[in-house]
Amino acid sequence: MHLSFQRVFFALATAFGLFAVLGLAKVVLIPLGMALLISFILFPVCKKIESWGANKMVAAFLSILMLFIIIGGGLTLFSTQIIRLSQEVNSFTDKIMTTLSDALVVVNKNVQFLDDLERDQLIDQGKEWMKNSSGSLLRNTFSGTANFFAGLVSTVIFTFLFLIYRAGLTKSLMYIASEENRLRVFHMLKNIQKVGQKYLSGMFILIIILGLANSIGLWIIGIDSPFLFGFLAAMMSIVPYVGTTLGATIPVIYAFMTTDSIWTPVAVIGLFWGVQTIESNFLNPKIVGSSLNLNALAAILSLLIGASVWGIAGMVLFLPFAAMLRVFCNEFMELKPLAMILGSDVIGNDGRRKDEEGKWVKKIKAWFK
Repeated sequence: MHLSFQRVFFALATAFGLFAVLGLAKVVLIPLGMALLISFILFPVCKKIESWGANKMVAAFLSILMLFIIIGGGLTLFSTQIIRLSQEVNSFTDKIMTTLSDALVVVNKNVQFLDDLERDQLIDQGKEWMKNSSGSLLRNTFSGTANFFAGLVSTVIFTFLFLIYRAGLTKSLMYIASEENRLRVFHMLKNIQKVGQKYLSGMFILIIILGLANSIGLWIIGIDSPFLFGFLAAMMSIVPYVGTTLGATIPVIYAFMTTDSIWTPVAVIGLFWGVQTIESNFLNPKIVGSSLNLNALAAILSLLIGASVWGIAGMVLFLPFAAMLRVFCNEFMELKPLAMILGSDVIGNDGRRKDEEGKWVKKIKAWFK
């Protein structure tokens, strides 16, 4: 096989150019990618409403409204716990000051070559630092909030447009191909849509299972607001591999701040370690991984590339997009090697596709269709 310098240079230039465009246009592309995934999951709902006689705009609006009602209902359910938690923040200050005093006593007693640390002096320095940094903190908070709501509005608008223009967009993509390949392109688009639907439905099931497991465990340990912390940590699992660990930090800190025993935070750490182990080795591969059909190498590379380009949003989006890329490459003979590298069959099973989902997983997924 002969590779010319021009082809290698063209491939590298294309890759660098693609990453540059992704980075520069992330303000538009991130909401666009989120909207594409959401429209995949809302498409069956929209189609069902249209079968009742509603036009596309009304059906799209009602589908998005139903999604907001579900999200709003969940926030309302936890609102009282959130309010109570915000009221307890003031009591955390006393706990922090007590911990600081104890730490100073230990340092002054055991570290002889340092001057004794004064509690009041450190507190004054901390207040001075907060005073000097409050302006930049406020600006960053305002900027982050504004960007979040701008992205949210853009995502809703793009989702609405995807739902009402889905037939036209599908037909346009089909007409790019030659006449004899249009049916093939149509089936490819349907498979890409199914990948997105299965991924989101699998993530929803995973969040419910993890949320219940976390909440019951925290309730047994004796942590206040167990369902709030349990489902908050479970929702972080949307960030693959590290999300559950990041979600565990909040209940661990809360347990440390609200209890006098060191064993309570240790028990919380043990709970989330056990849940993380089960989620990583059993639940995620069976419920979510089987819908993506990606091998571990492709999944990890997708996460790293997504994080480097779009941050947390990239970690969420690049994993299902890699699965969609595998479906796309699998339809073209020239790109089949890339599809094989991305797919879970890369370890070699004579081309046979294995269904990794158990019957109980399929039954659970059927409840949410």
